[in-house]
Amino acid sequence: MRDISVFSGSAHPELAAEVCAHLGVPLSPTRVSRFANDCLEVQLQANCRERDVFLVQPLVRPVQEHLVELLLMCDAARGASAGRITVVMPHYSYARSDKKDAPRISLGGRLVADLIAAAGVHRVLAMTLHSPQVHGFFSVPVDHLHALRELAAHFRRYDLSRTTVVSPDLGNAKEAAAFARLIGAQVAAGAKQRYADDRVTISTVIGEVADRDVIVLDDEIAKGSTVLELLDKLRESKPRSIRLACTHGLFAAGALKRLGEQPDVLEIVCTNTVPLPAEECAPYAEKLRVLSIAPALAEAVRRIHNGESVSALFDAAREV
Repeated sequence: MRDISVFSGSAHPELAAEVCAHLGVPLSPTRVSRFANDCLEVQLQANCRERDVFLVQPLVRPVQEHLVELLLMCDAARGASAGRITVVMPHYSYARSDKKDAPRISLGGRLVADLIAAAGVHRVLAMTLHSPQVHGFFSVPVDHLHALRELAAHFRRYDLSRTTVVSPDLGNAKEAAAFARLIGAQVAAGAKQRYADDRVTISTVIGEVADRDVIVLDDEIAKGSTVLELLDKLRESKPRSIRLACTHGLFAAGALKRLGEQPDVLEIVCTNTVPLPAEECAPYAEKLRVLSIAPALAEAVRRIHNGESVSALFDAAREV
Protein backbone atom coordinates (compact mmCIF):
# COMPACT_ATOMS: atom_id res chain seq x y z
CA MET A 1 0.00 0.00 0.00
CA ARG A 2 1.44 3.36 -1.03
CA ASP A 3 1.37 6.67 0.88
CA ILE A 4 0.45 5.07 4.20
CA SER A 5 2.32 5.28 7.49
CA VAL A 6 1.38 3.25 10.59
CA PHE A 7 2.77 4.17 14.01
CA SER A 8 2.22 2.55 17.38
CA GLY A 9 2.26 3.99 20.84
CA SER A 10 3.66 1.98 23.73
CA ALA A 11 0.29 0.52 24.80
CA HIS A 12 0.14 -2.48 22.43
CA PRO A 13 2.91 -2.51 19.77
CA GLU A 14 2.41 -6.26 19.20
CA LEU A 15 -1.10 -5.66 17.83
CA ALA A 16 0.13 -2.79 15.64
CA ALA A 17 2.87 -5.03 14.21
CA GLU A 18 0.31 -7.75 13.44
CA VAL A 19 -1.96 -5.24 11.69
CA CYS A 20 0.99 -4.06 9.59
CA ALA A 21 1.85 -7.65 8.70
CA HIS A 22 -1.66 -8.13 7.30
CA LEU A 23 -1.43 -4.84 5.40
CA GLY A 24 2.01 -5.64 4.03
CA VAL A 25 3.50 -2.35 5.24
CA PRO A 26 6.25 -1.69 7.80
CA LEU A 27 5.45 -0.44 11.30
CA SER A 28 7.08 2.99 11.43
CA PRO A 29 9.14 3.70 14.57
CA THR A 30 8.01 5.98 17.38
CA ARG A 31 10.23 7.45 20.09
CA VAL A 32 8.69 8.28 23.47
CA SER A 33 10.89 10.06 25.99
CA ARG A 34 10.35 11.65 29.38
CA PHE A 35 11.77 14.94 30.60
CA ALA A 36 13.13 15.45 34.13
CA ASN A 37 9.85 17.17 35.09
CA ASP A 38 7.92 13.97 34.11
CA CYS A 39 6.50 15.43 30.87
CA LEU A 40 6.32 13.16 27.84
CA GLU A 41 7.68 13.89 24.37
CA VAL A 42 6.85 11.90 21.24
CA GLN A 43 8.69 11.80 17.93
CA LEU A 44 7.33 9.97 14.87
CA GLN A 45 10.49 8.69 13.21
CA ALA A 46 9.23 8.32 9.63
CA ASN A 47 7.93 10.67 6.96
CA CYS A 48 4.33 11.83 7.42
CA ARG A 49 4.08 14.67 4.88
CA GLU A 50 0.86 14.35 2.85
CA ARG A 51 0.61 10.69 3.86
CA ASP A 52 -2.32 8.71 5.26
CA VAL A 53 -1.20 8.27 8.88
CA PHE A 54 -2.67 5.65 11.23
CA LEU A 55 -1.85 5.81 14.95
CA VAL A 56 -2.51 2.56 16.87
CA GLN A 57 -3.06 2.98 20.60
CA PRO A 58 -5.65 1.29 22.86
CA LEU A 59 -6.33 3.16 26.10
CA VAL A 60 -5.17 0.59 28.65
CA ARG A 61 -3.37 0.81 31.98
CA PRO A 62 -1.80 3.23 32.69
CA VAL A 63 -4.70 4.87 30.83
CA GLN A 64 -3.81 8.50 31.45
CA GLU A 65 -0.20 7.91 30.37
CA HIS A 66 -1.28 6.25 27.14
CA LEU A 67 -3.91 8.92 26.48
CA VAL A 68 -1.39 11.76 26.70
CA GLU A 69 1.02 9.74 24.56
CA LEU A 70 -1.72 9.34 21.92
CA LEU A 71 -2.51 13.07 21.96
CA LEU A 72 1.17 13.89 21.48
CA MET A 73 1.38 11.42 18.60
CA CYS A 74 -1.59 13.17 16.97
CA ASP A 75 0.02 16.56 17.46
CA ALA A 76 3.32 15.32 16.02
CA ALA A 77 1.56 13.95 12.92
CA ARG A 78 -0.35 17.20 12.42
CA GLY A 79 2.84 19.22 12.81
CA ALA A 80 4.52 16.97 10.25
CA SER A 81 1.87 17.87 7.62
CA ALA A 82 0.15 14.48 7.55
CA GLY A 83 -2.47 14.33 4.81
CA ARG A 84 -4.95 12.55 7.09
CA ILE A 85 -4.68 11.24 10.65
CA THR A 86 -6.70 8.22 11.79
CA VAL A 87 -6.55 6.99 15.39
CA VAL A 88 -6.92 3.21 15.61
CA MET A 89 -8.21 2.73 19.15
CA PRO A 90 -9.05 -0.95 19.75
CA HIS A 91 -10.13 -0.18 23.33
CA TYR A 92 -11.61 3.16 24.45
CA SER A 93 -11.62 2.85 28.23
CA TYR A 94 -13.34 6.20 28.82
CA ALA A 95 -16.38 4.89 26.94
CA ARG A 96 -17.71 3.64 30.30
CA SER A 97 -18.02 7.28 31.43
CA ASP A 98 -20.94 7.77 29.07
CA LYS A 99 -23.86 9.11 31.13
CA LYS A 100 -24.86 11.61 33.80
CA ASP A 101 -26.08 9.14 36.42
CA ALA A 102 -25.17 11.24 39.49
CA PRO A 103 -25.07 14.98 40.32
CA ARG A 104 -21.92 16.96 39.38
CA ILE A 105 -20.27 13.98 37.72
CA SER A 106 -17.78 14.21 34.87
CA LEU A 107 -18.60 12.87 31.42
CA GLY A 108 -15.17 11.50 30.51
CA GLY A 109 -16.27 9.73 27.35
CA ARG A 110 -17.23 13.02 25.70
CA LEU A 111 -14.31 15.02 27.11
CA VAL A 112 -11.64 12.59 25.88
CA ALA A 113 -13.35 12.42 22.47
CA ASP A 114 -13.08 16.23 22.29
CA LEU A 115 -9.41 16.09 23.25
CA ILE A 116 -8.68 13.59 20.48
CA ALA A 117 -10.47 15.75 17.91
CA ALA A 118 -8.70 18.89 19.16
CA ALA A 119 -5.34 17.15 18.68
CA GLY A 120 -5.94 17.14 14.93
CA VAL A 121 -7.45 13.71 14.25
CA HIS A 122 -9.57 13.33 11.11
CA ARG A 123 -11.08 9.89 11.85
CA VAL A 124 -11.29 7.26 14.60
CA LEU A 125 -11.39 3.49 14.16
CA ALA A 126 -12.74 1.82 17.32
CA MET A 127 -13.65 -1.71 18.38
CA THR A 128 -16.74 -2.60 20.47
CA LEU A 129 -17.48 0.64 22.29
CA HIS A 130 -19.16 0.25 25.67
CA SER A 131 -22.44 1.72 24.45
CA PRO A 132 -23.77 2.98 21.09
CA GLN A 133 -24.11 6.61 22.19
CA VAL A 134 -20.32 6.91 22.63
CA HIS A 135 -20.04 6.89 18.84
CA GLY A 136 -21.85 10.24 18.86
CA PHE A 137 -19.45 11.81 21.37
CA PHE A 138 -16.86 12.32 18.62
CA SER A 139 -17.01 15.36 16.34
CA VAL A 140 -15.00 13.45 13.71
CA PRO A 141 -16.13 10.35 11.76
CA VAL A 142 -15.95 7.07 13.69
CA ASP A 143 -15.78 3.59 12.18
CA HIS A 144 -17.05 1.26 14.88
CA LEU A 145 -16.05 -2.39 14.46
CA HIS A 146 -17.04 -5.34 16.64
CA ALA A 147 -15.57 -8.79 17.26
CA LEU A 148 -18.74 -10.85 16.79
CA ARG A 149 -17.42 -12.49 13.62
CA GLU A 150 -14.23 -13.67 15.33
CA LEU A 151 -16.12 -14.92 18.40
CA ALA A 152 -18.74 -16.68 16.26
CA ALA A 153 -16.07 -18.47 14.21
CA HIS A 154 -14.54 -19.80 17.42
CA PHE A 155 -17.78 -21.08 18.95
CA ARG A 156 -19.02 -22.73 15.75
CA ARG A 157 -16.55 -25.51 16.50
CA TYR A 158 -18.96 -26.76 19.18
CA ASP A 159 -22.40 -28.37 19.06
CA LEU A 160 -24.65 -25.31 19.40
CA SER A 161 -28.00 -27.12 19.19
CA ARG A 162 -28.77 -26.42 22.87
CA THR A 163 -26.94 -23.13 23.33
CA THR A 164 -28.14 -19.90 24.95
CA VAL A 165 -26.16 -16.66 24.74
CA VAL A 166 -26.56 -14.75 28.01
CA SER A 167 -25.99 -11.01 28.36
CA PRO A 168 -25.09 -9.95 31.93
CA ASP A 169 -27.49 -6.99 31.64
CA LEU A 170 -30.17 -5.55 29.40
CA GLY A 171 -27.80 -2.89 28.08
CA ASN A 172 -25.75 -5.49 26.21
CA ALA A 173 -28.77 -7.60 25.21
CA LYS A 174 -28.91 -6.23 21.65
CA GLU A 175 -25.31 -7.25 20.97
CA ALA A 176 -25.95 -10.64 22.59
CA ALA A 177 -29.00 -11.12 20.36
CA ALA A 178 -26.92 -10.30 17.25
CA PHE A 179 -24.30 -12.83 18.33
CA ALA A 180 -26.98 -15.44 19.04
CA ARG A 181 -28.31 -15.00 15.50
CA LEU A 182 -24.81 -15.49 14.09
CA ILE A 183 -24.44 -18.88 15.77
CA GLY A 184 -28.09 -19.95 15.67
CA ALA A 185 -28.63 -19.87 19.44
CA GLN A 186 -31.23 -18.57 21.87
CA VAL A 187 -30.63 -15.42 23.91
CA ALA A 188 -31.16 -14.50 27.57
CA ALA A 189 -30.22 -11.56 29.78
CA GLY A 190 -29.61 -10.83 33.43
CA ALA A 191 -31.54 -8.14 35.31
CA LYS A 192 -28.60 -6.22 36.81
CA GLN A 193 -28.38 -3.32 39.21
CA ARG A 194 -25.01 -1.65 39.84
CA TYR A 195 -24.26 0.02 43.18
CA ALA A 196 -20.54 0.71 42.63
CA ASP A 197 -17.79 -0.07 40.14
CA ASP A 198 -17.29 -3.51 41.70
CA ARG A 199 -20.66 -4.15 43.42
CA VAL A 200 -23.61 -5.41 41.42
CA THR A 201 -26.66 -7.59 41.98
CA ILE A 202 -28.48 -9.71 39.40
CA SER A 203 -31.99 -10.53 40.56
CA THR A 204 -32.95 -12.94 37.78
CA VAL A 205 -32.03 -14.26 34.35
CA ILE A 206 -34.66 -13.65 31.68
CA GLY A 207 -34.64 -16.53 29.21
CA GLU A 208 -34.12 -20.28 29.04
CA VAL A 209 -30.83 -21.53 30.51
CA ALA A 210 -31.74 -24.72 32.41
CA ASP A 211 -29.94 -27.79 31.02
CA ARG A 212 -28.49 -25.69 28.18
CA ASP A 213 -24.97 -24.78 27.05
CA VAL A 214 -24.51 -21.17 28.15
CA ILE A 215 -22.19 -18.60 26.55
CA VAL A 216 -21.96 -15.46 28.70
CA LEU A 217 -21.19 -12.55 26.36
CA ASP A 218 -20.09 -9.06 27.45
CA ASP A 219 -18.20 -6.22 25.80
CA GLU A 220 -15.44 -6.30 28.42
CA ILE A 221 -14.44 -8.09 31.61
CA ALA A 222 -12.61 -5.82 34.05
CA LYS A 223 -12.83 -6.91 37.70
CA GLY A 224 -15.22 -9.71 36.81
CA SER A 225 -17.72 -8.84 39.55
CA THR A 226 -20.68 -8.81 37.15
CA VAL A 227 -19.75 -12.16 35.62
CA LEU A 228 -19.24 -13.79 39.02
CA GLU A 229 -22.62 -12.53 40.19
CA LEU A 230 -24.22 -13.83 37.00
CA LEU A 231 -22.57 -17.24 37.44
CA ASP A 232 -24.16 -17.56 40.89
CA LYS A 233 -27.57 -16.78 39.44
CA LEU A 234 -27.09 -19.14 36.47
CA ARG A 235 -26.15 -22.03 38.74
CA GLU A 236 -29.60 -21.88 40.32
CA SER A 237 -31.01 -23.01 36.94
CA LYS A 238 -28.39 -25.76 36.49
CA PRO A 239 -27.07 -25.11 32.96
CA ARG A 240 -25.32 -27.98 31.17
CA SER A 241 -22.11 -26.01 30.55
CA ILE A 242 -20.78 -22.45 30.89
CA ARG A 243 -18.35 -20.54 28.70
CA LEU A 244 -17.38 -16.86 28.92
CA ALA A 245 -16.73 -14.53 25.98
CA CYS A 246 -15.85 -10.86 25.66
CA THR A 247 -14.08 -8.48 23.28
CA HIS A 248 -11.88 -6.69 25.81
CA GLY A 249 -10.21 -9.02 28.32
CA LEU A 250 -8.95 -6.41 30.79
CA PHE A 251 -8.94 -8.88 33.73
CA ALA A 252 -8.04 -6.26 36.34
CA ALA A 253 -7.42 -6.89 40.04
CA GLY A 254 -7.03 -10.67 39.71
CA ALA A 255 -10.19 -11.21 37.65
CA LEU A 256 -8.60 -13.87 35.43
CA LYS A 257 -7.58 -15.86 38.51
CA ARG A 258 -11.06 -15.65 40.04
CA LEU A 259 -12.79 -16.65 36.81
CA GLY A 260 -10.24 -19.29 35.86
CA GLU A 261 -10.69 -21.02 39.20
CA GLN A 262 -14.46 -21.44 38.69
CA PRO A 263 -14.71 -25.22 38.17
CA ASP A 264 -17.80 -25.09 35.95
CA VAL A 265 -16.40 -22.44 33.57
CA LEU A 266 -15.04 -24.50 30.68
CA GLU A 267 -13.54 -21.67 28.63
CA ILE A 268 -12.76 -17.93 28.72
CA VAL A 269 -12.59 -16.34 25.27
CA CYS A 270 -11.44 -12.79 24.52
CA THR A 271 -9.64 -10.90 21.75
CA ASN A 272 -6.27 -9.15 21.69
CA THR A 273 -7.61 -5.58 21.69
CA VAL A 274 -5.63 -5.15 24.92
CA PRO A 275 -2.31 -6.76 25.86
CA LEU A 276 -2.46 -9.74 28.22
CA PRO A 277 0.64 -10.38 30.36
CA ALA A 278 1.96 -13.87 29.63
CA GLU A 279 2.72 -14.55 33.31
CA GLU A 280 -0.92 -13.91 34.28
CA CYS A 281 -2.30 -16.07 31.47
CA ALA A 282 0.03 -19.05 31.85
CA PRO A 283 -1.76 -20.72 34.82
CA TYR A 284 -5.05 -20.68 32.87
CA ALA A 285 -3.74 -21.60 29.43
CA GLU A 286 -6.12 -24.58 29.20
CA LYS A 287 -9.18 -22.33 29.64
CA LEU A 288 -8.11 -19.03 28.07
CA ARG A 289 -8.47 -18.44 24.32
CA VAL A 290 -7.25 -15.14 22.84
CA LEU A 291 -8.53 -14.41 19.32
CA SER A 292 -6.81 -11.92 17.03
CA ILE A 293 -8.73 -8.91 15.69
CA ALA A 294 -5.71 -7.74 13.67
CA PRO A 295 -7.15 -9.01 10.35
CA ALA A 296 -10.39 -7.06 10.93
CA LEU A 297 -8.50 -3.89 11.88
CA ALA A 298 -6.17 -4.27 8.90
CA GLU A 299 -9.10 -4.68 6.48
CA ALA A 300 -10.79 -1.59 7.94
CA VAL A 301 -7.54 0.39 7.60
CA ARG A 302 -7.21 -0.76 3.99
CA ARG A 303 -10.79 0.29 3.22
CA ILE A 304 -10.36 3.69 4.88
CA HIS A 305 -7.14 4.29 2.94
CA ASN A 306 -8.73 3.29 -0.38
CA GLY A 307 -11.96 5.21 0.22
CA GLU A 308 -14.08 2.06 0.34
CA SER A 309 -17.10 1.32 2.50
CA VAL A 310 -16.30 0.21 6.05
CA SER A 311 -19.99 -0.32 6.86
CA ALA A 312 -19.96 -3.11 4.26
CA LEU A 313 -17.44 -4.84 6.51
CA PHE A 314 -19.94 -4.63 9.40
CA ASP A 315 -22.66 -6.16 7.24
CA ALA A 316 -20.36 -8.97 6.14
CA ALA A 317 -19.52 -9.74 9.77
CA ARG A 318 -23.17 -10.07 10.73
CA GLU A 319 -23.93 -12.28 7.72
CA VAL A 320 -21.13 -14.80 8.41
